Amino acid sequence: MINELDLVVLKRDLPTERLTAGDVGTVVLVHQEGAGYEVEFTTLSGDTVAVVNLAASDVRPVEAREIVHARAVS
Repeated sequence: MINELDLVVLKRDLPTERLTAGDVGTVVLVHQEGAGYEVEFTTLSGDTVAVVNLAASDVRPVEAREIVHARAVS
């Protein structure tokens, strides 16, 4: 199960939020025992890009052998 403060990977693009699949966010709230999550996405300098409510199917936990890739946010 994904818990509060866990890092998660976005599985689909959210163009209205300026987010793309693969972006990494932090879970700030777990809804209905893991049915959904409130996730904060930030720049590497710590500025918030978006805080969104997502279904469990929209995110996945990070895996130990993954590497973060940087991209500019418009």
